[in-house]
Amino acid sequence: MRKLLYITDQDEYTDHSFIGPLFEKYLKKFYDVDIIYFSEFKAEFEKRDKNRFIFPLNSKKNLIKELKNSKIDISSYYYIVVRNDAKILKNILNSSKEYNYKVGYRLSFPKRRAKLEVDKANRKSNIFKDLNTIIATSLEKNLINQCDIFLPASRQLKEEYFKDITAKTFICPPAIDPEILHENVQHNESEKRFFYAGTLDKLREFETVLEAFSSLNSTNWKLIISTKDPQYAKEVINSFDNLKQNIEIHNAKTKKELLDLISEADIGVSILPSIPLFDTSTPVKIIDYYSSAIPCIMTDNANSSEIFINDKEAWFCEFSKDTIKKKLEYILDLPKEEVTQVGMAGQKKLLATRNYERIAADLAHQLDIL
Repeated sequence: MRKLLYITDQDEYTDHSFIGPLFEKYLKKFYDVDIIYFSEFKAEFEKRDKNRFIFPLNSKKNLIKELKNSKIDISSYYYIVVRNDAKILKNILNSSKEYNYKVGYRLSFPKRRAKLEVDKANRKSNIFKDLNTIIATSLEKNLINQCDIFLPASRQLKEEYFKDITAKTFICPPAIDPEILHENVQHNESEKRFFYAGTLDKLREFETVLEAFSSLNSTNWKLIISTKDPQYAKEVINSFDNLKQNIEIHNAKTKKELLDLISEADIGVSILPSIPLFDTSTPVKIIDYYSSAIPCIMTDNANSSEIFINDKEAWFCEFSKDTIKKKLEYILDLPKEEVTQVGMAGQKKLLATRNYERIAADLAHQLDIL
């Protein structure tokens, strides 16, 4: 069986909801897969198990050298795939002919562009940061074009930010694991429970969503928020006096904690400003919602409509206080059974079109014909 090395840009303890099912599970039906993680808490190489390696963070500077020093046989790999890190990619590309492996580049999210947009939202941007982003992106594109295969998270992501890439491309989106679905716990309360998981910051303008909730006439609802910055969430919510009784704030530390919270909700919330940064990717939290058959209200964009049918498998909404309010009112008026049916239909759609078992088989085929 051919060997594949997947080099992440992530810490060993980060949520690996994409890597786990695709690379650690389904792709192993086709290849012997090893995975590299990085840790800021380790000073030397550690072999966690047969297929998972942990390197110190500073090993990124010259990973090929670190692999050799750690007695890892680089020439045994037929494929090496790098996730999101252009500096590591350059190092891997430079040795590809010496060790005769194929190189892939996985782009999960345009992180450099995201940082630039966050800086702009916080008024911390300047001409030098903009210029550095342009230069770094240009260098990254040059490296990608030297790869054997490019693996962006969505077609829209490639078209918006990397349309001039000529390398062979395979769209590799976040998906649902058909073997790990989570029971939707049907609570007995009459209220409808909305759930928001993820980052809250100025770029995401969550205040607009809260304004829509604040303007509702009905109070028979609850909004549950899980975020890594609960203090910021409290500060935002404190500006809405009439919302405090209807909102719960959590900080789920693990994936299991998050999924347990989601399973007791009725509707997921993933409404974001309609900007290219958000319109070009499917938030992982949408997959998390549907793994429990929780239907989701989400931004009305091409990426959403490529997956779901509006009002049948999800609810699409433009990003404004009034449109969000109208959509919330519509959902609040629906019988609970109809809400449940939307969640089940959305989960069925993902299982048919966006599941990791199918993506792994398609990816393996593309790698085999390189």
